[in-house]
Amino acid sequence: MQKIILGKTGIQVTKNSFGALPIQRISKKDAVYLLQKAFYNGINYFDTARAYSDSEEKLGAAFSYIRGKLIISTKTAAQTGEELKKDLEESLRMLQTDYIDIYQFHNPAFCPKPGDGTGLYEAAEEAKREGKIRHIGITNHRIAVAKEAIASGLYETMQFPFSYLAADADLEIVEMCREVNMGFIAMKALAGGLIHNSACAYAFMDQPQFSHVVPIWGVQRESELDEFLSYQVCPPSLNDELKAEIEKDKKELAGDFCRGCGYCMPCPAGIEINNCARMSLMLRRAPQEGWLSQEWQAKMKKIEECKNCGHCKSKCPYGLNTPKLLKKNYEDYKTFL
Repeated sequence: MQKIILGKTGIQVTKNSFGALPIQRISKKDAVYLLQKAFYNGINYFDTARAYSDSEEKLGAAFSYIRGKLIISTKTAAQTGEELKKDLEESLRMLQTDYIDIYQFHNPAFCPKPGDGTGLYEAAEEAKREGKIRHIGITNHRIAVAKEAIASGLYETMQFPFSYLAADADLEIVEMCREVNMGFIAMKALAGGLIHNSACAYAFMDQPQFSHVVPIWGVQRESELDEFLSYQVCPPSLNDELKAEIEKDKKELAGDFCRGCGYCMPCPAGIEINNCARMSLMLRRAPQEGWLSQEWQAKMKKIEECKNCGHCKSKCPYGLNTPKLLKKNYEDYKTFL
């Protein structure tokens, strides 16, 4: 299997890596089976977070007995040094380990630095000295914060959304990381479910200019895992057919669209923003029946209760006018009923 050195960490990880956010939606038994199948078929890097409900617990159940043979990264959304210490201890307990390979600040609205008054970076450094974490990383959805983190020299890895739908500004982040030998971990390589052909996504990531990029594929079903495992044996090449599909997707998804990251949540009116705000795309890119169910009709109708409070708009890392996007999607949705 193709392996990548993750920047200055010196860690060697599989180009095909496992994003463990989706396993919080399946049973512990099924999650352990998927995780172990991934490992025994060559995948050695698994990414989770304290915020992913029981994802860490499932990784711990799957890997406690072979901990030294794989790489685990997790994340903290702590706002203070004391909160970070509590999060870290809970992550270590759930993962059934005494160290974490890469400990990441989880999408902070600012770039944590020594002396910024939060104590976050100092707490991470202390944990590193104690051997509880081995490398300090950061994840983000904001271009400005990502650039500041890269320029700071404080972080060994950057986890950032990246797929073939990436804008020029996103590509700049990827290149900046390469120039300073900072590990680049690509989240949302399938654009939050909007990209349906995983062969296209894989072939795009496999280009020489992205040889330093490690995509973490979110896996929930065995069929999804099998797809990515098959690419290890027979990697898809970026032929004319796949290039045409990529160009078609780029045209269809150009402009402002919701990535489904969920950082706008929760909504004071109870609207499921991360799905409702991209309903028009989902209706056109997936079987419609599921999205037109009574359950989804009720969820979309909640948009009528939008308070226009601006809460979601202020928290969107992509600067979207979310209330406007919700209403536009709702009007379009009604034309399908």
